Amino acid sequence: MSPTTTAVVIAGLAVGTYALKAAAPLTFGARPLPAWLDRLTEILPAALFAALVVVSTVTHEGDVVIDARLAGVGAAALALERKAPLIVVILASVATTALVRAL
Repeated sequence: MSPTTTAVVIAGLAVGTYALKAAAPLTFGARPLPAWLDRLTEILPAALFAALVVVSTVTHEGDVVIDARLAGVGAAALALERKAPLIVVILASVATTALVRAL
């Protein structure tokens, strides 16, 4: 990819990002959001993040793969369920992934 193409792509993405961020305030102004949309904006980030974690965990180059990453995410989920501190969650995930890969 040439430097000119790269610059054009980055500029286009910047303009698109700015337009998307400006769309909601321009559309709704000072009006409050409808109740259903307000609830959706509260839960949507968590759902999108969960989907990203699942896709990143069980796919590799477009194929579904069950490997050590899934065990690490499972260990992190278990630690989170038990209300462990973040550092413990991270260490449990890393240690579990490394252990499964070593086997």
